[in-house]
Amino acid sequence: MSGELVFIGLGLHDEYGMSLRGQTEAKSCDFLFMEYYTSLMPGLQLANLKKIVGKDVQLLSRKEVEENAEKLILAKAQSGKVGFMVPGDPMVATTHVDLRLRAHKAGVRTSIVHAASVISAASGATGLQCYKFGRTVTIPATWQGEMPESIYTGIKSNLASGLHSLVLLEIDVENNKYISIPLALKQLLSYSESTRKSAIKAETLAIGIARLEAPDMTVKAGKVSELANWDFGEPPYVLIFPGPLHFVEAEALQTFCGAPKELVNPN
Repeated sequence: MSGELVFIGLGLHDEYGMSLRGQTEAKSCDFLFMEYYTSLMPGLQLANLKKIVGKDVQLLSRKEVEENAEKLILAKAQSGKVGFMVPGDPMVATTHVDLRLRAHKAGVRTSIVHAASVISAASGATGLQCYKFGRTVTIPATWQGEMPESIYTGIKSNLASGLHSLVLLEIDVENNKYISIPLALKQLLSYSESTRKSAIKAETLAIGIARLEAPDMTVKAGKVSELANWDFGEPPYVLIFPGPLHFVEAEALQTFCGAPKELVNPN
């Protein structure tokens, strides 16, 4: 294989979430591209990112990456070193796995520089044990109307298995569309009540997280009915429905997230 495509994670909040290894790799690239559609980094300043790596960074749209990667990215990676910078950890988004596969088929060597991901950071911010999370559920930014059954079923299945449920509230950065925590909770509760399913009730314990890693990050635990009327500020957002709690998790939720003591009785 000739040439190289390096996937460089930027972390969660701003350009300072990129690791030293990521900076070193970026500085050694002949071309640098960046996507900003899979997640929102509230504090990111593109001009400062360019200053840190000492190179120009070309911002690509979802359409350019998914439909024109061969021409825009892989053609340059055939004979040179190309860096592809992405929010969070590079391979959490399946669209990046697809790009890596396409690079391999084109004879381009690939490598990954990992960074902080919402998957691990949500666990750290709340004190919940990361190995006790089940399948991640995503509520799409394009969702309108009644909550899809698959979303509710995913959460219910995790809780039935004694696992925590991480719910990502997707953001369509390019079109400035997102699902707020209160709206998601109200729709989940409405679906649960209308179908007479009991996985999510008004008194169910939930955790809302806004702007992970930002200086104004908000982490709040409480009843669904309470969080559905709480102002979490600007996105991005994450929801967690905890399963049975270890006593250390229960203490962490009270200490770090303001959870009422009566809601975090461990089994």
